Amino acid sequence: MTDHWHQPLRHIKGATLTGDTSQTSGMTRLEAISGKTVGSSKVWMGETHVAPATNSGDHHHGEAETAIYVKEGHPVFVFADGDREVRLETGPGDYVFVPPYVPHREENPGDEPAVVIIARSSQEGIVVNLPSLWPDQDRS
Repeated sequence: MTDHWHQPLRHIKGATLTGDTSQTSGMTRLEAISGKTVGSSKVWMGETHVAPATNSGDHHHGEAETAIYVKEGHPVFVFADGDREVRLETGPGDYVFVPPYVPHREENPGDEPAVVIIARSSQEGIVVNLPSLWPDQDRS
């Protein structure tokens, strides 16, 4: 009999991560922990690879809170604060928190790949691609 106290732990090997998730241009998202992979009901976790000298498209993650741990490289996280574009320059060991619905993008201006580990408060990898960081206003 399986109950809350007697469920098995699940081991996901890094070499078995799947790219069968929503993608944003300039990035490759790999899914590790999700409703699809382990039956998770509240958490999504995986990693994202951003190639050198590239950036993601502008996007948000819906109602999900997102926590990011920088594993490799020096990615830059860009978001809008009113009319101002803010750039958070990061390195290995840094953490970034992205609140729900906040438009942002990841950039990798360097010459080495960037790899980040992502955890979200949703069982699936929600990605809503946007035309800009200011989706409600024309910034052209």
